[in-house]
Order: sequence, then C-alpha cells, then structure tokens
Amino acid sequence: MTTTRELTLKTEPFVLNIGPVHPSTHGVYRMRCTLDGEVVVDIEPVFGYLHRGIEKLAEERTYTGFIPLTDRLDYISPMSNNLGYCMAVEKLAGIKVPERAEYIRVIMAELQRLANHCIAVGSMLNDAGAYFTPFMYTFRERERIVDLFDMVCGQRLTYNYMRIGGVSQDIPGEFLPALHKLVDRLTIFIEEYENLLKLNEILLARAKGVGILEKDTAINCGISGPVARASGIKWDIRRNDPYSIYDRFEFDIPTCENGDCYDRYRVRIEEMRQSLRILQQAMKQVPKGPVKADVPHLIRPPAGEAYAHIEAPKGELGYYIVSDNSIAPYRCHIRPTSLINLAALRQMVKGWKVADLIIIFGSIDITMGEVDR
Repeated sequence: MTTTRELTLKTEPFVLNIGPVHPSTHGVYRMRCTLDGEVVVDIEPVFGYLHRGIEKLAEERTYTGFIPLTDRLDYISPMSNNLGYCMAVEKLAGIKVPERAEYIRVIMAELQRLANHCIAVGSMLNDAGAYFTPFMYTFRERERIVDLFDMVCGQRLTYNYMRIGGVSQDIPGEFLPALHKLVDRLTIFIEEYENLLKLNEILLARAKGVGILEKDTAINCGISGPVARASGIKWDIRRNDPYSIYDRFEFDIPTCENGDCYDRYRVRIEEMRQSLRILQQAMKQVPKGPVKADVPHLIRPPAGEAYAHIEAPKGELGYYIVSDNSIAPYRCHIRPTSLINLAALRQMVKGWKVADLIIIFGSIDITMGEVDR
C-alpha cells in the first residue's frame, strides 16, 4: 500500500518593477510590485519622473499666460483643463461670461469627454489583450472629434482655446453642421461598438468581477468620475454642483453597482451617450452674441482666494487660486483627478494576477501629466 503526500513548495515573494517606461503604465509611472508567483501581494506606486512644477510656473506667469500650460496637465483632455482654470479666475475676478461663450464651452467640454472616453475604452481593451483593433476603432472616432477642435482653434492636441471671460474666437459657420453629422455618426458608432464588446466572452472573462472597488473605499479615497460611478456613487458635479449652463440640459448620471473593470467600461460607454444628448440640446439652443467678455490683457483680481471645480472626463478637476492683486497668481494649486483616483489602486489589485493588474490599472484611466503636475 502506498500513500500519496501533497508536495508543498515554499516560495519567497519577489519584487518586479513595471515601468516607468512601459506601454501598459500609460505614461512614466512605475509600479513596484511584490509578487508570490503570479499573484500580486502588494504594490508601491512610484511617480515623479514627469514632474514639471506647473503649479509653481503658474505663479511666475500672468493669469492669461498660464492657460497654455493647463493643456499639458491631462493632455488627453486639454479643453477641460482650460475650462476649470478659467472658471477659477473668473470667480476670483468677478467676470461674467457671455451666453454664447457658455454654450461653446459646454460643446467643447462634452466633445472632449467623448474624445477622452474613446481613448480610455480603447486602451483598456488593448490592455486586456484585444491587440490594437478596438483601440484603432475608437481612435478613428476621436480623430473626427479632433477635426472639429482643429476647425475652431487650429490645434489637434493642446488647444489653448478657452479664455478668461469666454473663448479665444467664435466657431466658424461650418462648425455646427459638421458637429451635427458627427453626433449622428457617433450615435451609430457607439451601438456598433456595444454589439462587438458588451457580451464578448474574452472581455467578460478578463473584466467581470476583476479589480472590485467597494463603494465605501471609493468614498474614503476621494475617488470621482467614472471610477466612482462604477462603484455606485451617483455623484457628478454637472448635476450636484452645477456650473456654467449645465442646469439647462437634460441628461442622466450612469452608475453601476459592482465596481469592477467591466462596470468602469460600461459607465464610460453610457456617459458617451449622455454627452451626445447634451450636444444635441446645446446645438439647438446656442444663441448669437459675443464670445468673450471685455477683459484687460493683464488681469488684476482683487486680493482673495477662489476654488472652482468641474466634472472633467476623468472626475473632479479643481483649481485653487490665491490673489494678491498682482498680474500673476500668488498661489495656485490643482486638484488632479488622476492622482486622487490612483489612491485606491493598491486595494484593487491585491490578490489578483499580474495580467489582471494591467487591466485594473488601465480601467482607472489616468494621465501622468496631471499626476506629476
């Protein structure tokens, strides 16, 4: 008679560096991972490789002169960066934005949300192993959105379009007809993309139930945007603390309950539909009139402080500015969405495999420019 004994191998945890130069870290971000075989035991985030001191640079430039640097924060969503900063200065200086400019700002912000989510969804699926095909599909549609940005400001990446008191120039006559065609096209595209992916077996296996972020954890970490809404937090600054003219539009706040990678994908797809709803309403309502308030080139806000926040594509983006009545901010601090949303990464990846770590990280949708500011 023979007996069978289970052989247990004693293994030691080891450290694996992913990044800072790695395609799946979405920028110069380094994850110092402690692994037990393929299982993630712990991670230590390491950043600072991209640090440019933008907040300090703001204090050395005029209020208007700092606008181009905001483009470089979340370089996937520069229009939103411009908008949040200009709103903070306008609040500080008591500047009222003309009606037409408010509508143009909303149109640009929602187009930027669509462009951002195209990249977010496409790159997350690329991380999941759907090598390049979904990414190229979404990038194709993003390019059509960027064509419209090019039409209004002549730029395709860093737009520098918003101005304190409005926008730099009016939209050309051909813009709204082109936008109407794009909205119709994107409506069809989103349905096509959903048919390809919603019930895709590989996506379900890789994303469903993976990287769960509990609702309480998300709240305690200050998570915002699609990542928070995927965990059941119905919080959207456009609705909960309305700014600009968002209170004039009808739209829903999509949420899910599981807080996994699949829900983060689903929320972004639904948000794209809601952005199209807002654009359809804005196109019908946009009035005629000036696109910029009469603002001096060198703005001197009264001494004081102001904070303005917006619902950027990745979540809450805020600017805190202190004025000493000079032509430059005395202090400027930015609440970066990507940095705050990384706070829960450690809890989300513990116990998962290395392959899961990549898709969990990708589902957060970060840009290193605003992490390292």
